[in-house]
Amino acid sequence: MERDLIPDTIILYAREGKRQRLSLNVTFSLTFLGAAGTVTGSKHLLELDGRRVLIDCGLFQGLKDLRERNWAPLPIDPASIDVVVLTHAHLDHCGYLPRLVAGGFRGRIFCTPATKDLCSLVLPDAAHIQEEDAREANRRGYSKHQPALPLYTSVDAARTLGRLQPVGYERPVPLWGSDAGSTPTVEFINAGHLLGSSYARIRAGDLNILFGGDLGRYGRPVLPDPSPVTDADVLLLESTYGDRLHDTDDNGERLATIVRDTAARGGKIVIPAFAIGRVEEVLYWLKRLEEEQRIPSMPVYLDSPMAVGALQFYSSRLNELDPELSASAGPARSKFDGMRRVAAFATTRMTVVASPQQSADLVTSRQPAIVISSSGMATGGRVLRHLAATITNPKNTVLFVGYQAAGTRGRLLTDGATEIKLLGRTYAVAARIERIDSMSAHADYSEIMRWLAGFTRAPRMTYLVHGDPVALSALADRIANELHWPVHIAGHLETV
Repeated sequence: MERDLIPDTIILYAREGKRQRLSLNVTFSLTFLGAAGTVTGSKHLLELDGRRVLIDCGLFQGLKDLRERNWAPLPIDPASIDVVVLTHAHLDHCGYLPRLVAGGFRGRIFCTPATKDLCSLVLPDAAHIQEEDAREANRRGYSKHQPALPLYTSVDAARTLGRLQPVGYERPVPLWGSDAGSTPTVEFINAGHLLGSSYARIRAGDLNILFGGDLGRYGRPVLPDPSPVTDADVLLLESTYGDRLHDTDDNGERLATIVRDTAARGGKIVIPAFAIGRVEEVLYWLKRLEEEQRIPSMPVYLDSPMAVGALQFYSSRLNELDPELSASAGPARSKFDGMRRVAAFATTRMTVVASPQQSADLVTSRQPAIVISSSGMATGGRVLRHLAATITNPKNTVLFVGYQAAGTRGRLLTDGATEIKLLGRTYAVAARIERIDSMSAHADYSEIMRWLAGFTRAPRMTYLVHGDPVALSALADRIANELHWPVHIAGHLETV
């Protein structure tokens, strides 16, 4: 679907409903290739005076028809894209990059230095998981494809990492060429959603477009509050929690109750958690609750090599974390010491699972313990084996600590599924299924509106992306009714 717009004009709708025109000295269009009507697969194509910039390049996750989009050819030739701008290192924003490179993309990928660090963990791990899943499907014969192939390989991931171009926060750089005075620029602004996360501001002539990425939260541990922004002509805004409020901060009491109750039953707690971002906050709270003697001292196992690597990057970038956290950490005597001082790691009985054999031994262990493993929506990774070993036992608890996209195992379980398919087998669900939304790294609608209140003038148009239909509609209504801003819900493959 394409809107009929005069090339050098945007048709605007002002507060009083009259049509207005914004004359620009550049020709541009936006096409929503992903995260339009859904929360995954973020890809937004900006065409400026005949050149192409792709903002984010994420994997579709969740429902089968969404996942199948990862295998379909892009509507555009990857080789025709000049530059990629990456807001952060979550898979739904960066996980398609190796496929793009394999398809012929040869440009630079601009991102923050911390995003580059985390991508060095995320992308090879994603490739490895896909290669392993393909091998497992071929071995067990549960794929309809013969042979089953990975979406991309470890070689593709390695080639992608070589194209990452790190840029510090609030340092505009030209997208192409060397003359920043006449070339469109990109600038990253801290979004408080993940280490290295950002909004990406692109300026071209008198056009100022802000790609929101994912908006972080206020007053949470580990990460800073999202930076305020005062203006943009065009705003792309996420709406993951556009219809919901997070649980009121209870100072960790709900988590403490779940841990105490499971320990009293002699059970194991399995926490599927995103290896970057979510693990840090989970460990922060476990350590704090243990130190305050609000939970018993239990063995805590971190079964995610990627999460351990991410913690090292967090420790080396204390200046980018929550000011209170970095101030309390003090100077680190070594990288490992610094990692412990991040206050999200060192419970007294913490064990890092280093090898596949250690992971296998932990799967078979019936010892009461807390196991943190990825992935956060239980879509793949080591956590699947932990779930298969624990989910049929009512003594155990599976705890989800963030948003669960439609079609994922996490969503099925939190919606009350009585059986679940894992590794080619179906298991009855007898373990307790718990969910704590307060640890989500996405702003809820009150936090989104708080951030929007920092604008000194309304954007000429706000496009809502990265949300399910109900959340998108609710947030659009709230922005229109409370702020009286022009707002539009982006459609998949829509060009404006």
